[in-house]
Amino acid sequence: MIRQVEKLLDEMVRPALAAHGGNIELIDIDNGKMYVKMGGGCQGCSSSTATLKDGVEKLIKQHYPDIEEIIDLTDHNSGDNPYYSSKD
Repeated sequence: MIRQVEKLLDEMVRPALAAHGGNIELIDIDNGKMYVKMGGGCQGCSSSTATLKDGVEKLIKQHYPDIEEIIDLTDHNSGDNPYYSSKD
């Protein structure tokens, strides 16, 4: 199943995230949970939770109903918020 989900991410998710400088890495799928890390512009972004839950998770559940939840393992505190400028 991991290869199939990776293909879906490659075709439908990563291009959209890359357009904003972001990425998503599939870590594992276990007991109905999919574990991911977000990177690039997504790490530290205040909109990453909405992107993950309202976008990625809905798409994954539509194609793979056995996946009940996506767990974000990203350390967002160590990322830079792309919508915040320290020059302001």
